[in-house]
Amino acid sequence: MEALGDVLKRMPNGRDALKQADRMMQDLLAEPLVVKLRAKYPELDEHTIKLNLNRVYQHVKEYRTCSNCPGLEQCPNDFEGHYTILSCETVAGFTQLIDRKVPCKRLLARQREQQIRSRVRSFYVDDRALEEGYSAQEILTNDPERMKAAGQVMRYIAKTKEDGLQKQGMFLTGSFGTGKTFLMCYMLHELAKSGFTGVIVYMPDFVEDLKALMHDAGKLKETVDMLKETDLLIFDDMGAENLSPWVRDHVLGAILNYRMNRKPTFYTSNYDLDMLEQHFSFTNREGEELHKGRRLMDRVRPFVETVIVTGHNKRGNHTP
Repeated sequence: MEALGDVLKRMPNGRDALKQADRMMQDLLAEPLVVKLRAKYPELDEHTIKLNLNRVYQHVKEYRTCSNCPGLEQCPNDFEGHYTILSCETVAGFTQLIDRKVPCKRLLARQREQQIRSRVRSFYVDDRALEEGYSAQEILTNDPERMKAAGQVMRYIAKTKEDGLQKQGMFLTGSFGTGKTFLMCYMLHELAKSGFTGVIVYMPDFVEDLKALMHDAGKLKETVDMLKETDLLIFDDMGAENLSPWVRDHVLGAILNYRMNRKPTFYTSNYDLDMLEQHFSFTNREGEELHKGRRLMDRVRPFVETVIVTGHNKRGNHTP
């Protein structure tokens, strides 16, 4: 294989190209990044750098780009979200320069966030509530009236991270728009960082879909099994749904019967526990059935810590 210099000499203005390559070489040798590289690998001499001019140039260029990162979407590097690093090896007395692509911090952060989100499923809950990413400080201070409830949720998160999955869940009760759903979404996101899976279900829409699934046994079983097995299960706006005896006794009852003493279940509701028991005791089809409502509540009440969420109605604005 001919030397690059010989090829350039035969080309029009080849000598100018050689001079340009020499200037490029001298500029690269003076680069702090190259100086640091040569200090790390004393065997890396000018001859080896000249033979690998393109690799060294790529290394420096991508380092500069990453130092002034325009964002992953505008990444100009050859391989989006990656940059070139160099190392040396001596084989049979010859120094070899080795380049490889490694992911940047922003790409790693994006991949980690995607991995976190993959652990959380939602049914009919606005995904934005799961993606807001507010800090603990903001949650505690944005509404002082909610601070006590936020503190209970924070302590639960910390205990789960420290001791592992709890058997007891939480029952968040309070007026409309006080941030009950958001607190639960925040909990899901935080615990997903520690590897826990979670599902949040908006009950009014979910119950209507369950009625349709009566005619699709395979899909119904798949859905119910997922709700049984997920680490963290949240029933959002419990009490707002239009229950049928079948949904109450054969779906909710089966899910909660499986999860109790195994995995925690969480609820948000405008009702308190006594009002929720009354709600469970009445269906449009069969009227009042107190014993069936009480039986379902026996799978709820002993397995939750009640959290009273007070504060201002935040719907219609951007405050979490």
